[in-house]
Amino acid sequence: MVFLAAPDGALVAIPILVGAVIVGALIWIVWIGIGVRSREPDPPTRDQQPRLPEGGAVHEVSERREPDVLPYDKHGGLNPYQLHGHLPNKRSEDQRRRRWTPGHSGSFGGGGGGAH
Repeated sequence: MVFLAAPDGALVAIPILVGAVIVGALIWIVWIGIGVRSREPDPPTRDQQPRLPEGGAVHEVSERREPDVLPYDKHGGLNPYQLHGHLPNKRSEDQRRRRWTPGHSGSFGGGGGGAH
């Protein structure tokens, strides 16, 4: 077997050199980050922050819409982009909320009244 002998100074110098390269890379990355941050605009002041509308907060509106007849395609189905202008968009006269039949869950397998 052949052993390559290195002088004792090389065994000490290699880790110091690797450490110096790592420290230099970290300093360079921080210096680049400081430069990028200095080019960014300042954060908005208190006067530039968004404000509520005059009427207060906007609340969710829930309403019932009328069903609409979709166009028929002789090839079997329509793609969503073909429905433009055909989707239901009429407000229903009856705005009462639909309720499920008493004793039923309202969905298949969703629980409900159970066995009688």
